[in-house]
Amino acid sequence: MEYPKIPEAAAVKKGVMLEAPPKDKENIEIEKGPNVSSIPDFDPIEDNFELPIVLKMADNISTDEILAGGSRVLPFRSNIPKISSFVFEGVDEGYIERAEKQKDAGGHMVVAGNNYGQGSSREHAALAPRYLGLRVVLVKDFARIHLQNLINFGILPLTFDDPSDHQKLSQGDVLEFRNIHQTIRDTDTFTIRLKDADEEITVHHSLTGRDLDILLAGGIINWAKQRQ
Repeated sequence: MEYPKIPEAAAVKKGVMLEAPPKDKENIEIEKGPNVSSIPDFDPIEDNFELPIVLKMADNISTDEILAGGSRVLPFRSNIPKISSFVFEGVDEGYIERAEKQKDAGGHMVVAGNNYGQGSSREHAALAPRYLGLRVVLVKDFARIHLQNLINFGILPLTFDDPSDHQKLSQGDVLEFRNIHQTIRDTDTFTIRLKDADEEITVHHSLTGRDLDILLAGGIINWAKQRQ
């Protein structure tokens, strides 16, 4: 087929359709709609901490189940506090209330089975739970892209060394993490302790050196700022 001919009136001409920014940028006010806000600042993960399990799930939890899509939710994708009100709503309606109670107390963790984070690659399935205080996800295994999204927002992704240990944990249990910064750099396999019980769970991670730097910085945005 022959290439179509574009009328000259539709072509972008230099200096006609593009306006150069003014030299005085200090007095420019950026106008934003009511659902456009900046991504919140996220602090790096602590070295020693305790986290309650506020939600335990089974296999094949998709990103749609973590954060629903569609016209009801996605219009708020630039409003992180608002879009976070939809997190896990189809899995457990009580999750958000429990997560918010733990948010100022150091955060929380969730536990799941195989193939966690399958489906679409939307970043908000990691960003919105992180806003609600999610710090650790412990599963039998991860879907690859969601695993990277968790790292990018400073959420520690851990896998059961023995998948049957999934049965030992329940919603409401508290897990103790000690010397995490050095531990995850020194080894990919370590133990965490079930508080108030004579029980340890062996976990491992698949973090690369770059992943570790991003995670310990509190996410890829913090990591990029540190490199400037």
